Amino acid sequence: MSNKGLFTDGPKDFTPRVSSIPLSDVDTTRAGEGSIGDLVSNATAQMSSLFRAELELAKTELAGEAKKGAIGGGLFGVAGVIALYSSFFFFFFAAELLSTWLERWASFLIVFLVMLLLAALLALFGWQKVKKISAPQKTIDSVTELKNLVPGQATQKLEARNRGLYS
Repeated sequence: MSNKGLFTDGPKDFTPRVSSIPLSDVDTTRAGEGSIGDLVSNATAQMSSLFRAELELAKTELAGEAKKGAIGGGLFGVAGVIALYSSFFFFFFAAELLSTWLERWASFLIVFLVMLLLAALLALFGWQKVKKISAPQKTIDSVTELKNLVPGQATQKLEARNRGLYS
């Protein structure tokens, strides 16, 4: 077993990295010499390795997307904190400072509009980060290609699942 994070039962600290699909040539028999049991065993081993590789690919892609989502969510949080807590102290100070040159009501109105503008800008930047989150396209493409590996298997499994346990 490798310590490089290639399998799900690997190390606890996950480092997103998939350097290759860990398939090996398990079918070492010559044509016409293998039994059906050997063929089934080889196919099972290869499908298991392929499934593990697809799972690792999905984990790798989703780790990057989760980071983008966390940054966007953090920016939303920062916008809320600034809009609620900082306004009580700093913006009161700014309004009182402006009231030395303007009417008091006008200085408080200006500070209020600046607060709303700052919160709106931070929310906009957070929304842009969240919008950049995408689906794990490489995994979706790879799993779609797996349907062609065993013809008819996907539809047979779907029909069996739809029949239910006691049908």
